[in-house]
Amino acid sequence: MKIFLIGQKGIPAKNGGVEKHVENLAVRLANYNHEVFVYARNNYQTEKISKYRGVNIITLPSIGTKNLDAISHTFFACLDLILFRKPDVVHFHSVGPSSLLLFIKIFRPNLKIVFTYHCQDYRHQKWGKIARWYLKFGEMIGCRFSDKTITISKELQKYAKEVYQIDTAYIPNGAEQVTESGSNQLAAFDLEKEEYLVSISRLVRHKGIHYLIEAYQGLTTNKKLVIVGDGAFTDEYVAEIKKLAGTNKNIIFTGNQSGQVLSQLYVNAYAFVQPSEYEGLSVALLEAMSFGLPCVVSDIEANLEATGENALVFKNKNSEDLKNKLNELLTKPELAKTLGQKLQERASTEYNWDTIAQNTEILYNQLITKK
Repeated sequence: MKIFLIGQKGIPAKNGGVEKHVENLAVRLANYNHEVFVYARNNYQTEKISKYRGVNIITLPSIGTKNLDAISHTFFACLDLILFRKPDVVHFHSVGPSSLLLFIKIFRPNLKIVFTYHCQDYRHQKWGKIARWYLKFGEMIGCRFSDKTITISKELQKYAKEVYQIDTAYIPNGAEQVTESGSNQLAAFDLEKEEYLVSISRLVRHKGIHYLIEAYQGLTTNKKLVIVGDGAFTDEYVAEIKKLAGTNKNIIFTGNQSGQVLSQLYVNAYAFVQPSEYEGLSVALLEAMSFGLPCVVSDIEANLEATGENALVFKNKNSEDLKNKLNELLTKPELAKTLGQKLQERASTEYNWDTIAQNTEILYNQLITKK
């Protein structure tokens, strides 16, 4: 089977839940002896590679601005696919890129198209009114005109049923089961094992990092706060949270990290904090669970779906409640250990990438054989 994936920035993933999702899915599909092709943006794929772990990489240009980066690259990918490729399945990721799937439907009407609905991107505060309208339009196109829509959370599955009257396939994000146990990368950030809290996300407002900093500033603790990630056309917000951190040397911004450095930042942390106002189904949270980290999360539906009853939960957008939950976890190390073990077990059973890839493969085969 020839499978083409469109909408992601590229692989190997440097950051971003969609990119990690696509990488894990594509590599496993390639291992199942399918020909897998991933479109990558030239401003993301700085190393010009044509193959990664059995997956073919097609690097194309984009207009690298906040509003045009994704959609311009998707247009070039669609054009390339229509003119030069012979796929069996095309798999779109995210609501913005899915707005162009009709382009393929018109010129290749018999081609099977899958759309994975990752999150309601138009709820992200970085977008203006026109961009939000267009993302909502892309959601509608993906849900109504793809041959099958995949939702990565039960919350989104319920939403798609209510709004578009469609039955989606629930196939969640996954958590890579990593055995990394080293700590040699911590010295670069002046960190020691289990002596810091960690939050890993893009530095955009709806991720709620400002609530976390406010809560941490009110704690009495020797443990540091490590914030991993970069902005995404959100320089003003990055400046705002760094100003909020002020001169507190125990608040450390590492910038974006990946590979061994990121793994060690996970595995050696005391706890993981997810203060988001909104999520689809956070890959960073699932990864923290897979490392056995106790988690403190906002009470949004996606976080509760991921963690079940095995996390400390604070009221969304409430820094004071977050401070209290952090203090509880810091003063109860046995509770932290127990929660971490339960979350690790949950990640391995509910969010296993092998199962996710197998279910996606089954869906592809059903579409191809369906008359």
